[in-house]
Amino acid sequence: MNNVDAILQAGLAAVAAVSDLVELEQVKARYLGKSGEITGLLKQLGALGADERKAAGAVINAAKQAFEAAHNARRDAINAEKLARQLAAEALDVTLPGRGTGNGGLHPVTLTLERITTLFRSLGFEVADGPEIETDFHNFQALNIPADHPARAMQDTFYVEGGDVLRTHTSPIQVRYMLDNEPPIKIIAPGRVYRVDSDATHSPMFHQMEGLWVEEGVSFADLKATVTDFLRRFFERDDLQVRFRPSFFPFTEPSAEIDVLGEKGWLEVGGCGMVHPNVLRNVNIDPEKYTGFAFGIGLDRFAMLRYGVNDLRLFFENDLSFLKQFN
Repeated sequence: MNNVDAILQAGLAAVAAVSDLVELEQVKARYLGKSGEITGLLKQLGALGADERKAAGAVINAAKQAFEAAHNARRDAINAEKLARQLAAEALDVTLPGRGTGNGGLHPVTLTLERITTLFRSLGFEVADGPEIETDFHNFQALNIPADHPARAMQDTFYVEGGDVLRTHTSPIQVRYMLDNEPPIKIIAPGRVYRVDSDATHSPMFHQMEGLWVEEGVSFADLKATVTDFLRRFFERDDLQVRFRPSFFPFTEPSAEIDVLGEKGWLEVGGCGMVHPNVLRNVNIDPEKYTGFAFGIGLDRFAMLRYGVNDLRLFFENDLSFLKQFN
């Protein structure tokens, strides 16, 4: 029992020498574990007499408590040092300017759609919507495009099970609206459409906006006035020259391409015409009583013209260095 102090001093020195918690627990086991040196001293007390056992036990327990106190203090010190190192590594200079939160913005095509929608609302048009997966009737047949019509080849598209189709234009929105509403009808129909095209000026998915006005006495003069007014307001040019070039669309008669005069000459920006009597009959509207006109433009094309973009694919590549220029 005379070596209690020597064992304690060795233990205290071992505790003070360690620098991490794993080593510290190993030292604790060496002195207080089942086979530890201080534990071994306690086991020897049984061989002593009562008086001697009491005195020796007090000395050994005091040594055990001193070791445990040193162990706990060293453990706390190691944890404090670890925390200090972590805080130093993660320290923030609160005097630096804040990084802030990046603000999102609207896509240029969305900005163009909002502008066009605002302009047509000011002319009394409502906004209509419809499904992107359409029936053959709504996408083709109701629009005077039967199964054997050449226009179907021009609008080669994506078909799904059951014969339905990804809409090739937003005209089906007009068909659905006319089936559910009686004239007067004055709507625009924006949305995504799909065709098998992909190059600098075409995309398999693109955005279109069509307009429709059906009412008693609506004429081609109303069509020209509405479209011309819209184009001049959109491009912010009161002197913008607009011409209507004869063309053919199966759902309008007469039909015309819409051109505007730019720096490099005439540029086609859309198509239009008076709603074909067959279309009105297909949606249960009397063509002897009502007339109407329809027109269509490409939203992506108008975004390209407004912002000076020469490749349609830039709108869909999600390049932030390109998109952030518009916000």
